[in-house]
Amino acid sequence: MWKEAAAGASPDLEFRAPVDAAALAEAERRLGRSLPGQLTALLKETNGVADGYGTDIVWSLDRVVEHNLQFWSPDTFPGLYMPFDPLLFFGDNGGGDQFAFVLTPERPDIFVWDHENDSRLWAARELKDYLHRSLLGEGDWYR
Repeated sequence: MWKEAAAGASPDLEFRAPVDAAALAEAERRLGRSLPGQLTALLKETNGVADGYGTDIVWSLDRVVEHNLQFWSPDTFPGLYMPFDPLLFFGDNGGGDQFAFVLTPERPDIFVWDHENDSRLWAARELKDYLHRSLLGEGDWYR
């Protein structure tokens, strides 16, 4: 379903081997929280999605884990940005802005974090909407 949803928006995509249940369980253990159901379902079909330019629209599971652990660490950006704890980053635009699910309170919406001004703006209703918007959009489609 997820590969078809992405391919419906753009035929020029890179899909990777799916993630197995053991890797997902280990990722959730390391993160100390569950992954959003939509992201888990996508990762079971493909370990990330890259567009025709090589931009990771959806990151690999390893990158999701490493990136979020870094951003959730209190020592990474002390006093520079608002806390990232409520967010789970999973993709980017190739220019520094990153996309995230909101974990607290849990909701299916996707937000974008602007790395230049630390704003967090609504970008899509849910993951399928995000795939379509990001793959069909030009430039900063989320603004």
